[in-house]
Amino acid sequence: MALIIRSPLLDFLVISSISLVVLQQKSNAEDQLLMLQKPRLMKCRFDKIFQLGDSLSDTGNCIRESLCARRLLCGRFPYGMNFFQNTTGRCSNGMLMIDFIALESGLPLLNPYKDQNANFRHGANFAVAGATALSTENLAEEKIVNSVTNSSMSVQLDWMSTHFKSTYPTDRLAKLKKSLFLVGEIGGNEFNYGLFKGKTIKELRSMVPKVVQTIIQGVRTVISFGATRIVVPGNFPIGCIPIFLTQFRTNDSTAYDEYHCLQDLNNLSIFFNDHLKQAIQELKEEHSNIALVYGDYYNAYLWLLQNAMFIGFDKNSLLKACCGVGGDYNYGIQNQCGAIGVPVCTDPNTYISWDGVHLTEKAYSWLARWLIDDMLPKLNCHV
Repeated sequence: MALIIRSPLLDFLVISSISLVVLQQKSNAEDQLLMLQKPRLMKCRFDKIFQLGDSLSDTGNCIRESLCARRLLCGRFPYGMNFFQNTTGRCSNGMLMIDFIALESGLPLLNPYKDQNANFRHGANFAVAGATALSTENLAEEKIVNSVTNSSMSVQLDWMSTHFKSTYPTDRLAKLKKSLFLVGEIGGNEFNYGLFKGKTIKELRSMVPKVVQTIIQGVRTVISFGATRIVVPGNFPIGCIPIFLTQFRTNDSTAYDEYHCLQDLNNLSIFFNDHLKQAIQELKEEHSNIALVYGDYYNAYLWLLQNAMFIGFDKNSLLKACCGVGGDYNYGIQNQCGAIGVPVCTDPNTYISWDGVHLTEKAYSWLARWLIDDMLPKLNCHV
């Protein structure tokens, strides 16, 4: 991790920003906020953050959609149990990576766009749990149905466009110049849904170019809105996620890697990420004035697995869900977190996985730290 020298002024700014978050949004417990003592992204002087994506970054849009709220349990307790026991729609026990990124920028947590009574002075969150990069129509062409939400990336971009037209009717480019845009993580759900529909790895690999180009087209749209600093995250090593470890469990020891993750699924993530990185590089060559950064979720997650025992995670629970029951990974598709009778582990801070699909606040906090260290030199903040 980078060595950061603190100053009295910086300490004052941190305390002020944290106080603002607590007053406005009932932020997470003090022990997690105190972790953010070195807000490196404040050096970039972002005044707004805008987020597109899925359940890894949704701060409350899904629970404001009738279909999504019915299909996902993220709006029920024990979700949010460490967020002052406030079920905000975050698919975790507490805060997400975007929350930590906002705090490290000295900004309040992002309000969900669907909360039309919210304050959007410092940006907005358009992410929806269950969302895909591909539209409903494009998914249908692949014989995949998203039964959770129709709010794909194109829908979220339409919301963003509407928001900008109403909020910044004039001088939009100037008003967005100091903003940070996060386009994703998105695109992973196509493969998640496909896997559970019985599609083969080969079939899913054939979808990768279409998914990547859809994401890149979304980035182009964001650039047209006036974005100058953009992060485009890749996918996690999905072979390390309890839902897939449970679904595709095998007695073939050669199917697993040194972390006991499924190699074929991780290789699918690598294949997708490599295509995305290449497309981002090509787009950067077209827009030399734009800071366009790949968010390396894959290696951030591997770092977390490699260092988990040194930063407080239980070595026997690295691939198990905290909130869940059943099998080797504490996950059962018929007994998911939020359902009646499904137990929660004693200490979520010792688990990486919260519900078998999403991660704990503790895991997200460390991933955010790793990602900020990795991204900051590439954001052209002149620090």
